[in-house]
Amino acid sequence: MEKPIAITLGDPAGVGPEVVLKTVLTTPQPKHPWILIGSLWSLQRSAGALGLPMPDIDEINSIEEATAPVSLLQPGACPAPADFAFGKVQAACGELAVRSVEFAARACLAAEVSAMVTAPIHKEAIHAAGYVDDIGHQEILARLAGVNQTATMLMTPGLKVVHLSTHKSLADAVKFVRRDTVLDKLQLMHDTLTRWGMQQPRIALAALNPHGGEGGLLGKEEAQELQPAVAAAVELGIDVTGPVPADSVFNRAIGGEFDVVLALYHDQGHIAIKVHNFHQSTTATLGIPFVRTSVDHGTAFDIAGKGQADPTGLAAAVDAAEAIVDGRLS
Repeated sequence: MEKPIAITLGDPAGVGPEVVLKTVLTTPQPKHPWILIGSLWSLQRSAGALGLPMPDIDEINSIEEATAPVSLLQPGACPAPADFAFGKVQAACGELAVRSVEFAARACLAAEVSAMVTAPIHKEAIHAAGYVDDIGHQEILARLAGVNQTATMLMTPGLKVVHLSTHKSLADAVKFVRRDTVLDKLQLMHDTLTRWGMQQPRIALAALNPHGGEGGLLGKEEAQELQPAVAAAVELGIDVTGPVPADSVFNRAIGGEFDVVLALYHDQGHIAIKVHNFHQSTTATLGIPFVRTSVDHGTAFDIAGKGQADPTGLAAAVDAAEAIVDGRLS
């Protein structure tokens, strides 16, 4: 039997349990067995609110007990809050969401599962639960894995984008564009993608300023920071081109010239991915010693419990995890 993939249910007050439920109901026989990590009550609440049947899921107490196509493992006692409501920040929901992520990550580190796929969690809820140092999944996973450098890679059919920085103001993101930080990220991208089966990945580095700085007339970061980073990366055997003006680099990647683009701040990369194909976009975390993919959307509290959530992203995240595990990432 293929080693299972762990799928966390996310914040119960958001759309995570809904998209997991819909995905399970439409995938009767997954290639890798799925172990859902979260509380049964969160799935039952979503099924009841949406008028959907509960799928046939084996309830298990340990990874070793997983023999069915889909199982559910509850990470400790996390009862539903007495005042549970969809679409609201609740500390108990944040607690359950973090416990589920931690359980799945530890199972990955112990090689009990082949990968983990995550449904969305809510930053305010996990802070309300006392996890004040964790901004989101990436910080939780880095803490558990004991690593200092991670990166988010957004993927959608035809385009992959890694971000130099994500949750920074634009002013702080620009200050982060330095030769050494860019070089470290290029090395991380090359090493991770090679380990995932992509031979000699072709990386494009996006420019920061309009038209790539116009020889310094519109900014000096290209000449002072980005070009030296590219030169150093090439000396290390990394296939990288750039800096390429941001108004053309993504189109060139979509056309097949590059395998992945290194964007320099949050919106530079996110806008390109979501305009190209938002519904099938997913994320993967680079820099941790296991495979983690995720939906590329949030908890969507405004539509939680209303049956409007699109499960396409979760299905795509599972497909991406399977492709990485099987060495089929392209």
